[in-house]
Amino acid sequence: MKTSKTILLATLLTLGLGCGYSAKSTTPAVAGTMPTISALAPSSVTAGSPSFVLTVNGTNFNGNAAINLNGTAQMTSHVSANQLTATVPAASVATAGTVTVTVTNPGTAGGIYGGGTAAETSNSMTFTIN
Repeated sequence: MKTSKTILLATLLTLGLGCGYSAKSTTPAVAGTMPTISALAPSSVTAGSPSFVLTVNGTNFNGNAAINLNGTAQMTSHVSANQLTATVPAASVATAGTVTVTVTNPGTAGGIYGGGTAAETSNSMTFTIN
């Protein structure tokens, strides 16, 4: 009798795995909300300026979205789904050049089987340091 139970259990496991069941199967993350940038205020500053508040206007900004300067996230305040602000330190505008500004909506974690949403980063805009 013990042998038949073992064979039955092995058969059930084989059938379950054959149907795609796995205790470790995960669902990939789905696309998150894509933010877009339409304007920066100000759009430029003079090199050597003191710190200032950068306002980013656009659409689809999540409550925990981050303004990125050349890919580095800044401490960001969420004003609305259409506006974010960040204080840009003086060291970031010490020398003339350009800075790429983007906004990232972070992804959300999935459950024990995966899922969640992927992080999404907006189009980029150029900020000028004269």
